[in-house]
Amino acid sequence: MSLKKVITEAVVIDSMYDIEEQLLNIKETLLEQMIIEGVDDPGILKCVFMAGGPGSGKSFTAMEIFGIDKKLKTSFSSTGLKSVNSDSAFEAELKKNGIDPRDLARIEREEPELWDKITATPGGIRDKAKQLTKKQKSFYEAGRLGMIIDGTGHVYSKIQKNKKYAESLGYDTYMVFVNTSLEVAQERNQQRDRVLPDDLLEKSWKDVQNNLGKFQNLFGGNFRIVDNTVYKPIANQVQKAVNAFIRKPIYNKIGVKWIKTARALKNNNLIKK
Repeated sequence: MSLKKVITEAVVIDSMYDIEEQLLNIKETLLEQMIIEGVDDPGILKCVFMAGGPGSGKSFTAMEIFGIDKKLKTSFSSTGLKSVNSDSAFEAELKKNGIDPRDLARIEREEPELWDKITATPGGIRDKAKQLTKKQKSFYEAGRLGMIIDGTGHVYSKIQKNKKYAESLGYDTYMVFVNTSLEVAQERNQQRDRVLPDDLLEKSWKDVQNNLGKFQNLFGGNFRIVDNTVYKPIANQVQKAVNAFIRKPIYNKIGVKWIKTARALKNNNLIKK
């Protein structure tokens, strides 16, 4: 059984985070076996970063490009890549605690004790979501599974660091930058489950815009921009470019060596059987 199949069968439809403890407590020997058997799974050793400010429609764009089910909102895509998104984990944790994500702005103003419970570090709801996402990402990395790193991109150094680390594990990396005007982002923000204060949204939007050129230089040819000022089906050229990247043989020399070793171990296991 491949690692992809094991994880997929463990998913609870209501929330991918309900089964994290089961995934993260898999015995080391079983994990090693799944890694070896999953070496030929689709999307192996491919990492796509999604960047775009709040209200840009970044998550919607990711669903369109990677074939993530819009109703189930699982972390699994038709491309074989797994979505890593701390915001999704945060919203799931809020709902587990009986908190409506749309009520955060009011809670911050009117309920300081509850707000502390949400934001406390360590131990708060937001912190728990971040730790859960970190463990989830580590689990995927152990099997070199393909990943979609879904974040705003407002902190350039964070993306730079994550890209460098992924490549040190053998991943090929790519970025899809989802762009929109500030006015459209502000309008969409009011329609989100988790509404951000206007000043915070504007600051995040400006930070992301300032990083656009830096990201282009960082990712070089593995970079695409989606103009999402108007919601529309994703341009074929963007989907084709991303899918071509995913299907392309691994370029990273570390990744090539990892696959060679894993396949040798897999073939050795088959011979023993």
